[in-house]
Amino acid sequence: KQEATHYGAKGISVVPPGCNDTSMEWEKQVISPKRAYVAVAVLCYINLVNYMERYTIAGVLTNIQTFFAISDDSTAGLLQTVFICSFLLLAPAFGYLGDRYNRKYIMIAGISVWLLTALSSSFVTQSYFWLLVLLRGLVGVGEASYSTIAPTIIGDLFVGGKRSIVICVFYIFIPVGSGLGYIIGGGSATLTGDWRWALRVTPILGVVGLVLLVFLCPHPPRGAAETHGEGVTGDSSYLEDIKHLLKNRSYVWSSFGVTALAFLTGALAFWMPTFLSRARVTQELQLPCTKEPCDSTDSFIFGAVTVATGIMGGGLGTGLSRWFRDKVPNADPLICAVGMLGAVPCLFITIFVASASIPATYVFIFLGELLLSLNWAVMADMLLYIVIPTRRSTAEALQITVGHLLGDAGSPYLLGISNAIYKSKPGNDDWRFRSLKYSLVICPFVGLLGGLFFFLTSRYIIEDRKAAQQLIEGTGNRQLH
Repeated sequence: KQEATHYGAKGISVVPPGCNDTSMEWEKQVISPKRAYVAVAVLCYINLVNYMERYTIAGVLTNIQTFFAISDDSTAGLLQTVFICSFLLLAPAFGYLGDRYNRKYIMIAGISVWLLTALSSSFVTQSYFWLLVLLRGLVGVGEASYSTIAPTIIGDLFVGGKRSIVICVFYIFIPVGSGLGYIIGGGSATLTGDWRWALRVTPILGVVGLVLLVFLCPHPPRGAAETHGEGVTGDSSYLEDIKHLLKNRSYVWSSFGVTALAFLTGALAFWMPTFLSRARVTQELQLPCTKEPCDSTDSFIFGAVTVATGIMGGGLGTGLSRWFRDKVPNADPLICAVGMLGAVPCLFITIFVASASIPATYVFIFLGELLLSLNWAVMADMLLYIVIPTRRSTAEALQITVGHLLGDAGSPYLLGISNAIYKSKPGNDDWRFRSLKYSLVICPFVGLLGGLFFFLTSRYIIEDRKAAQQLIEGTGNRQLH
């Protein structure tokens, strides 16, 4: 076997252990299974804290609106929109760096920025809401580095069925962390009587993750799992990588599907506890919040539902994927399509039953979130097997950028149009609830689009997966088109 096999003028090459590329240094030793599992445990822990921090704000949103005297829902939605915008704008830069330089060092730098700015945001005073918005934007800078790069490291540590399981575990921590974010946010505000303590818990937990990352997480060669530890390198430019990805039809359509899912989860995650709280006011189960701390009951319950459905849905999605993959080669995008389309009626019922029954609403929230959670791990696994290792960070970054730009960057702010509806009858608590209800009706229609995008993905995924496999294994001296 040759030391390096090149595919075309701008292809990929297999690199033996210990070899240095002009843009990165590989670890000389083969990474043991034990060390690989320890690394995954560390990455999962940081992913958990990452999403806890991301949704802590939503858990105390009513308190924040009261503290800063914000009556405009769209202004409150800016907290999430600015965070996501900075996150998506920097993701391509981290994707470029992640495919060319030491990914561990990039994550360490990014997480350090995230923790510092997240902690700083908890000290903003009452007259500086704009500073809180700015610091939330800077938090997105740090998180972009981690979310873009971490899945590609896992992809280089495992392959096949093991990788599917490990990716499932990693992505289960997205809904689990999101749910715990509501619980910790609401719990901290209730225990301390100060919502700002909710923003101090995750930075403390994040420091632990940062230390573990420094000492326990290796930097595996790109493509190590597929090439038995040898790794692959590429000499293509960033622009050529982008062009290649845009020709990968299953990648393009699945990215649109990810965008639809991001829109739904972003909108529901940010506004659903507030929606349920207003529903309780409408049913005269509680009084409107005029002084903090506000009632956090719905943040606790919604958080618990998100955790439970995340674990169950992630495991079920991966189980279905492994069961059907050998029988139905394009099973993965079909599972995602079924999850999206199945959630649509649940979302409709959730929106329109809330004014009548809170328990019934939670039942359909549970079912809808369960179906949406089928997708997380399956989508991530698809990207890893349809994109070659030297382009995976770029692929993750591009998908994150599109997904957030057209998805959850705008959905919290877009649903803030409820304020425009509310202004037609200001001062009416029932109308305040209904205005948000009418805004949420957008979500089921986005779910329908997402299902369509995943069905289109299923048409091309078999061909694209074979092409990527051939490039990695060297079964054909050709460029991937």
